[in-house]
Amino acid sequence: MLHEKLYNTAFGLMRGFMGFIDHVHPYVPQRADSFGIKPGMTVVDYGCGPGRYTVEFSRLVGAGGKVFAVDLLEVALQDTEARLKEHGIDSSGGFGPVELKLAQGYDSGIPGETADMVCAIDMFHHVDPLPFLREVSRIIKADGTLLISGGHQTRGIIKKHIVTSGLWEIVEDTKQFLKYKKK
Repeated sequence: MLHEKLYNTAFGLMRGFMGFIDHVHPYVPQRADSFGIKPGMTVVDYGCGPGRYTVEFSRLVGAGGKVFAVDLLEVALQDTEARLKEHGIDSSGGFGPVELKLAQGYDSGIPGETADMVCAIDMFHHVDPLPFLREVSRIIKADGTLLISGGHQTRGIIKKHIVTSGLWEIVEDTKQFLKYKKK
């Protein structure tokens, strides 16, 4: 119970900070556009937090695609759901439907080989890399892409964890993100 309160408090602080950043410098739409998400794709927003990117991913995949928003915290999924409602996102219109998933440990609850792309934005420093990378490998299609944007870790640390897993090979290294394909 204490851990949950601490996580929820930390999440509330992060949500407030991100809200301020989005108000001052709304860069999320442009950044999401650079990820290579195409209409009709199935995208997983792993560690979705308050859904900042989930909305944009839904816009990018369109009505023929799907987005899974995954997080360990119920409060994060509640925030994501509220944000989606604010934007009128459901399974109708030009936006792709979004399914919220409360992860149990590293089990996302997403069926195997479902995702065209898994996006892990500013969350990799919160996970045990090997179990996380195994779960992503399970849910991503053979030709799918893992996109990681670190934020709180150096590129060297992120790359070391991914290479050490033996599951992924790098296909793109930009200032904004790293992209990997399954080996």
